[in-house]
Amino acid sequence: MLQNSIVMVIIILIINIVYVSFFTIRMILTLKGYRYVAAFVSMIEIVIYVMGLGLVLDNLNHIQNVIAYAVGYGIGVIVGMKIEEKLALGYITVNVITKEYDKDLPRQLRDSGYGVTSWAANGLEGDRMALQILTPRKYELKLYQKIKELDPKAFIIAYEPKTIYGGFWVKSVKRGKLKHE
Repeated sequence: MLQNSIVMVIIILIINIVYVSFFTIRMILTLKGYRYVAAFVSMIEIVIYVMGLGLVLDNLNHIQNVIAYAVGYGIGVIVGMKIEEKLALGYITVNVITKEYDKDLPRQLRDSGYGVTSWAANGLEGDRMALQILTPRKYELKLYQKIKELDPKAFIIAYEPKTIYGGFWVKSVKRGKLKHE
């Protein structure tokens, strides 16, 4: 009897981790505009959901099943977020303000494959350079490392753009011709 109870708890836990991971991924795919992939993932998600919930509802007299369902849900959120981090869908826009005006910095970033727009800026302590850099999210950490290597005192702000249209760089990304070190 105890053995079956433990097996049931483990099954419910695993099912809910998988379900919530799929739920998280589906939500992100939906937000990023991958509607057909999101629809396909939702079909798998709902089958897993019905199986897991059915097991819990059939065995409501065992509190450990409800606890396993709740714990699996929490772990599933974390697992789903980790999977999303690995997928790194979409793009990131990074605004950089350099410590000093450096005409060579944009060229060095462009040579590494990043789309860079730069302009002269003036800060409290003098001339600066402002840069706006667009990159796929999967290169985000590499970009930060490159910026810190070139200007350790740079001020960096990053955000996800909602819409990207036009420009030669976007065409290169869509053709898969973006190079990164």
